[in-house]
Amino acid sequence: MSFHLFRRAVVALCALAGAMIVAPAQAQMSPAQRGEIESIVREYLIKNPEVLRDAFMELERRSKEEEEIQRRAAIEQLRGQIFNSRHQAVVGNPQGKVTLVEFYDYNCGFCKRGLEDVARLIKENPDLRVVLKEFPVLSQGSMEAAQVASAVRLQVSPDRFWNFHHKLMSSRGAIGRAQALAVAKEVGVDMARLTRDMDGPEVKAALAETMQLGESLGINGTPSYVVGQDVVVGAVGFESLQTRIANVRKCGKSTCG
Repeated sequence: MSFHLFRRAVVALCALAGAMIVAPAQAQMSPAQRGEIESIVREYLIKNPEVLRDAFMELERRSKEEEEIQRRAAIEQLRGQIFNSRHQAVVGNPQGKVTLVEFYDYNCGFCKRGLEDVARLIKENPDLRVVLKEFPVLSQGSMEAAQVASAVRLQVSPDRFWNFHHKLMSSRGAIGRAQALAVAKEVGVDMARLTRDMDGPEVKAALAETMQLGESLGINGTPSYVVGQDVVVGAVGFESLQTRIANVRKCGKSTCG
């Protein structure tokens, strides 16, 4: 459990204890009576610490549920920007019936590990449409690489962008402007145009939109995915994503039932 949730649980328990003390009808109590009730509550919690555990677990469950509700509402409200923005690369099957959106950072180790999961998903799901969104949250180098990638996207086909993306994400060590430019040159883009586009309004708009989407969806780490009506945070692996994709195909949601 996070410290934030722990603190909320403690505050809730303290409020409950306080309510027990001042109820019913806010009857007047002497300091001795108040102290006796406080001692009873304290003794009960010490003898039954599982009450605290259960309270923490319930608070965490409710917090996750509230977060999911908020994210689903945001997905519904921002569907156009999430799934069909002009500021994005689409790989796999552009007309695919199922869409997987990935928010990634080129310096994210977990994104690097998940790269082959996405490649395998594309290979094994002919109807899968994959939307790639640069989400440079780790470093200045990440932002520089994202600027290059966004500029590459403006002048190459989806297949060539996937080639660029795969090569850059597979690179070892820290990735920044120099590394991204080297890969862009390797895949044969117009470097003069690339340099102009990197600082242009289209790239700035693309990155601003993605960062705003991440905030609206409560995404605070990479990789994060949107599939169906859900946000999936973390490198959850091929099987987990494959199951969600199959569910969307089956019932229109990432979880059926």
